[in-house]
Amino acid sequence: MTTDIIISVKGLEKHFDEGKLKALRGVDTDIRRGEVVVVIGPSGSGKSTFLRCLNLLEEPTAGTVTVEGVNITDPKVNINKHREKMGMVFQHFNLFPHMTILKNMTLAPCKLLKKSKQEAEEKAMALLKRVGLADRANAYPSQLSGGQKQRIAIVRALCMEPQVMLFDEPTSALDPEMVGEVLDVMKQLAEEGMTMVVVTHEMGFAREVADRVIFMDEGHIIEEGTPEEIFNHPQQPRTQDFLKKVL
Repeated sequence: MTTDIIISVKGLEKHFDEGKLKALRGVDTDIRRGEVVVVIGPSGSGKSTFLRCLNLLEEPTAGTVTVEGVNITDPKVNINKHREKMGMVFQHFNLFPHMTILKNMTLAPCKLLKKSKQEAEEKAMALLKRVGLADRANAYPSQLSGGQKQRIAIVRALCMEPQVMLFDEPTSALDPEMVGEVLDVMKQLAEEGMTMVVVTHEMGFAREVADRVIFMDEGHIIEEGTPEEIFNHPQQPRTQDFLKKVL
């Protein structure tokens, strides 16, 4: 793993409801190229808000997010250009229901990266093949299972050739038997060196795949370390208490 920092977060605050609800309270962390960072913590701890601030889907109240040396919280920055570098996968698949899978995957590369239809389709088909869904290219989202849709959502993000992948609880809306097929795709990405920030309740995945685990509570990073440190030797009482309940 290299040491170059791809995302640097300093003093990140996010307040809702005119400041009454403080979802993030001064979060500082760096994410390095090729690193898999898994963010865990109880519901309402600020995990998803933190993730959504990384590509400004949520506008921070204070603090900075610097991506490859550019402060993307600066209003002068073209945020859409920077979002192209970050793939995002949500709980819900957000596929366009009226388009085939192939069309869902080639729309953004043709429009935003100005790829030819042929080039975009070749890339999409290669990715579909990789996740075992090449035979579904001409199907519509309604004809797919939840696990298949989420695998499509992941490879659709990869069609944009992002430098970072952000996952917001990608398996929480799935039936339990479909979770594994999505986690397998994510493990494969991690093995290939993709920089990933993953908010998840899947502790087994965190333990197996993460380079670093961040435990959040009440808008703070309470503790962070290797999976070994966090799961086997948590230092903070709050982390210990949380892990007792979920492991």
